[in-house]
Amino acid sequence: MRKVNTVRFGEIEIEDDKVVHFAQGIPAFEEEHEFVIIPYDETSPYVFLQSLATPDLAFLLTIPFVFFPEYEFEIDDESLSRIGTRQQENLLIYVILTVPGGDVKAMTANLMAPLVINKVNMQAKQVVLDKSRYNTRHPLFQKTKEDA
Repeated sequence: MRKVNTVRFGEIEIEDDKVVHFAQGIPAFEEEHEFVIIPYDETSPYVFLQSLATPDLAFLLTIPFVFFPEYEFEIDDESLSRIGTRQQENLLIYVILTVPGGDVKAMTANLMAPLVINKVNMQAKQVVLDKSRYNTRHPLFQKTKEDA
């Protein structure tokens, strides 16, 4: 168990087996290797990926299949090897969300680079999909006539 200071959540206690390890960091955050997943609330489809080293660094994530049931991709063998599993049932899949200008209705998901976590050993990697039909800014919500 360790205590971690965060800007968003204050001081939190983390069990060692809940620490998510990114051996190579996350692209653009290569120096960040340890995170913890913090639920937004019990019923929300959103979670935060809070850095254990940088108190003000937390990414908003979701499980992509909640919003994009047809979402599918293949993980290359090297990525699976890096996180230590080939078993689909051991994987947690998240995508990073962006909230442009704080407008929740305009929220987008980076479907081109999912976060893949081995829930057995908590090793993780952001996998950038080659030749993907997905991009980095898929709208989470469809615009209605009222939004136009």
